[in-house]
Amino acid sequence: VQLQASGGGLVQAGGSLRLSCTASGKVVYINALGWYRQAPGHEREVVSTMTRGGKRNYTDSVKGRFTISRDLPKNMVYLQMTSLKPEDSAVYYCHAKNILDGTDYWGKGTLVTVSS
Repeated sequence: VQLQASGGGLVQAGGSLRLSCTASGKVVYINALGWYRQAPGHEREVVSTMTRGGKRNYTDSVKGRFTISRDLPKNMVYLQMTSLKPEDSAVYYCHAKNILDGTDYWGKGTLVTVSS
């Protein structure tokens, strides 16, 4: 499985961005797609995930501001980010998990910078 993320950039606080991730390869084995982020000096943390069945999960700090969605025919997952805060600044990674053996797949990160 290969993951290609895009959509990062520089935005002012209160602004919005939409991240996109395209999955290719043996996507039939993917159980969940989602987004993680890693800020300088911090560990990578989960931001939002969506299971194959459509269940969405969000970390508390983004609830009400971020929305995860997907386009199954296109094997794409999106992260709509609104009301962005400087603390949302990080490299965002697209993530997928293999349903058969639990392998984690990661895309190259996309940088989100929110200026105050």
